[in-house]
Amino acid sequence: MFGGQQRYEIAVADAEREFAQAQDEHRRRESQRQRKVVEARQAHEQRVAEAQRGTSAYNMHLDELAAGLREGDRHSVSEYMELVLRESPYPAGFPAERRAGYVPESSLLAVEWYLPTVEVIPQHKSFRHVKTRKAVEPTARPLPEIRQIYQRVIAQVALRTLREVFDADPGELISTIVFNGRVHAVDPVTGQRIQPHLITLRATREQFAPLVLSEPKFDPVACIRRHFFADVSPHPDELIPVEPVMPYSMADPRAVDPVDVISDIDKRPNLLDLTPKEFEAFIQNLFAKMGFDTQLFQASGDGGVDCVAYDPHPITGGKFIIQAKLYTHTVQPTHVRDLWGTVQHEGATKGIMITTSGYGPDSYKFAGGKPLNLIDGSGLLALCHQHSIPARILNNRKKKRS
Repeated sequence: MFGGQQRYEIAVADAEREFAQAQDEHRRRESQRQRKVVEARQAHEQRVAEAQRGTSAYNMHLDELAAGLREGDRHSVSEYMELVLRESPYPAGFPAERRAGYVPESSLLAVEWYLPTVEVIPQHKSFRHVKTRKAVEPTARPLPEIRQIYQRVIAQVALRTLREVFDADPGELISTIVFNGRVHAVDPVTGQRIQPHLITLRATREQFAPLVLSEPKFDPVACIRRHFFADVSPHPDELIPVEPVMPYSMADPRAVDPVDVISDIDKRPNLLDLTPKEFEAFIQNLFAKMGFDTQLFQASGDGGVDCVAYDPHPITGGKFIIQAKLYTHTVQPTHVRDLWGTVQHEGATKGIMITTSGYGPDSYKFAGGKPLNLIDGSGLLALCHQHSIPARILNNRKKKRS
């Protein structure tokens, strides 16, 4: 009666205006929501596509890896064995750096394993409670005992690695394993970072098969030394190094590829195109570039000696008998035995056989514990690569012998 209609109309107008504002705000928020939904859907679809591409590439890589394993491909077998060794569980304090290189010419796998330093062995042997002082005092572990335990640890790592590799190789592509154990350390004399080898051994599947590792009386240190002729550092706590029976670099698939599939592009000289005498001269030049004093023997009456190299080093040097085998097939063990006889007859320090092919497990087994170095085609190319000598090994013609 007294202005109610006007107040009502004002309230309705205010309500309609607020409603209109609310509608505008709702449309604005809904528009933003829809835009975010579209952006989220696009991002999700992109992530799904990337995941699908990654999965497809991974599955394709697995298929290629499986095919390479069936064919005994160098890179596939090396990668597969690195996966096997990488997944092997070890206690805390053990490095996870492990590398594997497969040499199909010799059915050999070289393993480079980084070991824990001697600090992994507890420095205290026991603890005792001193009641009068209400204290717990440690008893230091003697250094000879620390050294003995540490040698046992690295021996067990080596044997465990041999078992894991042979067990993970159902196709028996690998007949021989070279195990090199080394550590990341600091030289206390110079303060420089070093990576000395503390253990090295070469084992064939035939040698490993009869071992009973679960036997309580089994001695891992005695096994690797007497059965596999391993060289173990006498003072690993002092980082006294040993010389590896075969450097890992000679089997590293990232540095060596002896079979060149793009031969029309690669202009490196093919060693298999050389004559036997040219190959012997090539080996002589290689050793000369490595710093040896060399002498090449004539073909007649050489007594099984192709080249003699002299290392002037007063400790590790000496007279080395070298035989070069320009082969496309596996070198027979008889040649390795003949080399050993020549080394003994000549009173040499070491015998070295170099071939463009490979060796069998019997050859490696015979060379175990003897000053004999067997360098196959991969190792030869690795040496050439290290000393900037262009070379490749491409088998595109009939077999030949030196």
